[in-house]
Amino acid sequence: MDTLVERCAGIDIGKADVKVCIRVPGKRAGTHRKEVRTFATMTGSLLELRQWLIDERISLVGMESTGDYWRPVYYLLEEVVECWLVNPQHIKAVPGRKSDVSDAAWIAQLVEYGLVRPSFVPPPPIRQLRDLTRYRASLIHDRTRQVQRLHNVLEDAGIKLSLVATDILGVSGRAMIGALIDGERDPHRLADMALGKLRKKNAALIEALTGRFGDHHATLCQMMLEQIEHIDTAIRRLDTAIDTAIEPYRQIQQRLITIPGVAKRASEVIIAETGGDMSRFATPGHLSSWAGLCPGNNESAGKHRSGRTRSGNAWLCGMLGDCATAAARSKNTYLAERHRRIQRRRGRKRAKVAISRSILESCWWVVKHDVDYQDLGPEHFITRTPNPARRAHRIITELRVLGYDVQVGPMVAARAAQPA
Repeated sequence: MDTLVERCAGIDIGKADVKVCIRVPGKRAGTHRKEVRTFATMTGSLLELRQWLIDERISLVGMESTGDYWRPVYYLLEEVVECWLVNPQHIKAVPGRKSDVSDAAWIAQLVEYGLVRPSFVPPPPIRQLRDLTRYRASLIHDRTRQVQRLHNVLEDAGIKLSLVATDILGVSGRAMIGALIDGERDPHRLADMALGKLRKKNAALIEALTGRFGDHHATLCQMMLEQIEHIDTAIRRLDTAIDTAIEPYRQIQQRLITIPGVAKRASEVIIAETGGDMSRFATPGHLSSWAGLCPGNNESAGKHRSGRTRSGNAWLCGMLGDCATAAARSKNTYLAERHRRIQRRRGRKRAKVAISRSILESCWWVVKHDVDYQDLGPEHFITRTPNPARRAHRIITELRVLGYDVQVGPMVAARAAQPA
């Protein structure tokens, strides 16, 4: 097997220490020297590791992506040597290597012969933006859980406000819950706090606000509202920080927003997860495969097994799923029509995945060519046929089979109205 990298190293990463194996040319021609050392994961020890790699003139380092423990090692070494973060599934395909030392040696050997490919690790500015967007997503999930807990407490107290008000944390809902916490129990007075369209549901509100809300429920609701307010404040701070960090990519963001279903927050996540540079992905298909939105290819002996998508970037796929849902509800767009056609044949979930991929591939084209999104329109699936007359003949035949007498002719433009 040909050697592609003469001086390389493999690192097996743990929480407390790392095992490092280097492979360099030996004293005799055609031989290699292998050496394994152990370093602690403290910064001082990692600096010793870096200096050792420099002294040995290592040109490429491969390491396994183990949790978050690879980050300090990678970030410290990337300044002086090329680093490859390798998918663990590509490394553990060979059985019998169950120790840290053998893992490090195996990684070094795979790198030496070019048998693995590096994972995508974005540059530092994108990494910082990614940390902000991911933390914001986690806080939004935490907020949702707190709101669900608040729903459960109100249900336990017999308060059915969620059946009448669309958002119990709107202005009217907060006022009613705040009054309940302060000791107000009269449903008529509580219902009078409704604002806007909710005032028309006064009778339903009186019935919904009649329950057995006690001091115990008030204590829990007060604590949950405080938690929600604290999370809302943190999310607003993150929005400000993200808006500052994404300034160098403002033009890309404006391009992405032109895609149906992609709003400001979604564009920030797409830039943070893909790096805002599509040159690292050769084609839109490569980007979809990296994100985990490609159907699986599992065929053997003429039998096709499960074609489910593999696990990809969960943060990106989650946001694209929300974008796909929004695009499916848009009016007179190509994506909405595509969703409707796929849903009719394959179901809602498969249609959602397909639209997520279409949006991601549109992002590739928009960013790669620095252009706005051009919608094909809902009639694209009808007009794209190379032979419109043949399609019309087939439709007419189907109508006649169903018992309809069909007579068609070319459309004539309506005459302009004559002035009075």
